[in-house]
Amino acid sequence: MSHDDRQRWNERYQQRAPAPREPSAFLRSLEDRLPRTGRALDLAGGPGHDACWLAKRGLDVTLAEISDVALTQAEGLAREAGVALALLRLDLEVEPLPPGPFDLVVCLNYLWRPLFASLPQVLAPGGLFVFAQPTRSNLRKHPHPSARFLLEDGELPTLLQGLQSLSITEDWAEDSGRHEARVLARRPSKDRHGGARP
Repeated sequence: MSHDDRQRWNERYQQRAPAPREPSAFLRSLEDRLPRTGRALDLAGGPGHDACWLAKRGLDVTLAEISDVALTQAEGLAREAGVALALLRLDLEVEPLPPGPFDLVVCLNYLWRPLFASLPQVLAPGGLFVFAQPTRSNLRKHPHPSARFLLEDGELPTLLQGLQSLSITEDWAEDSGRHEARVLARRPSKDRHGGARP
């Protein structure tokens, strides 16, 4: 992203109503499957609703976000929630991901396809990846996000190189009203011979 992109996101977060928002319904639906200890990375995590929810569960959470305004909002939200977040201003389209290993990586409502290739390097063996993004079918009901920010229908499984899908759906989501592809995946553990096992 360029400086203009950062400015655009700053303006968007400044204009957004400050009313408290719940963490992602999809993320909450996975509550029983997500770790309660270890390190988590929230990519493009905005004002930190998901990151704070993860931190309340006991995880050591790093929130990576391009917008200074969103990071300031996340800092305030974490303070109110009584949790600690590591806040990292990061342009995910040009800068590398923070060093792992992470036990959980979350990326909701943000699409940058080259990120998928980096996931096996930052996830711990057995670490989980949670991802959700609208697909092109979403345009049948909603003009936004534009096609530039949408997955092609059926594309998500092809992006999960080096990860094992634990659950994957692509449909109209009741909680968001959008046509989304969603996945819970993990990096396979390694056996004593160094090979991957499911």
